[in-house]
Amino acid sequence: MELYSNIIGSGKPFVILHGFLGMGDNWKSLGTTFSEAGYEVHLIDQRNHGRSFHSNDFNYEVMAQDVVSYCEKHSLEDIILLGHSMGGKTAMTVATQFTELVKHLIVADISPRYYPVHHDGILDGLNAINFTTCKSRGDADKALSQHIKSKPIRQFLLKNLYWKDKETLGLRLNLKVLTEQVAEVGEALPIHAKYSGPSLFLRGDKSEYIGIQDFDIIKRQFPSAQIETIANAGHWLHAENPEDFYQVVMKFLG
Repeated sequence: MELYSNIIGSGKPFVILHGFLGMGDNWKSLGTTFSEAGYEVHLIDQRNHGRSFHSNDFNYEVMAQDVVSYCEKHSLEDIILLGHSMGGKTAMTVATQFTELVKHLIVADISPRYYPVHHDGILDGLNAINFTTCKSRGDADKALSQHIKSKPIRQFLLKNLYWKDKETLGLRLNLKVLTEQVAEVGEALPIHAKYSGPSLFLRGDKSEYIGIQDFDIIKRQFPSAQIETIANAGHWLHAENPEDFYQVVMKFLG
């Protein structure tokens, strides 16, 4: 089973992995900007997300193997690998287990440590949408708003809506498996896992995902890591401040 991707531009391979409940399309505008700088950008949908296949197996081991298989199929070597949040954990797993594949690692707003489950409200909201009575994006937004007050988060989640047929809306997410196995998203990178290649960890100044206490953890497992803070940005730092995000990444890539 192969991951779905959108490939933009040509040049050095640059693979981007989205976060939990997202899809490659979340990165389309930044991906296009990277492609204009001479990169072949691969916007991947991870398993159980977007247009990629659904599976009962969901953990970082299998998601990392998905990326490696994808790179083999597309003959990608010495890749730049960027991952946000859940995608950052997948990227770390790839880099530590398949070191020779990754030339540069970029991790956006996630540390290698364990994170407790904190997506309950969002998953409750998505599971509360009744698609027999929900006939429009507005209906879905109304149902979600009972659980999720933040409009930007609702808009992000509603990108998963699609028409299954002329009459019926649905979600591209494998919501059942993601709800049952949400604890996998917070799992820590194995303590012995290490990547000594060039790595960049980005944190939003308004986000709590990477705190000062995480710096030692990052440096222990990624000894060459640079840690940079993106101003005026929370957890979705690439969407909230794409200009600074782009500049910091390009400086890192030299």
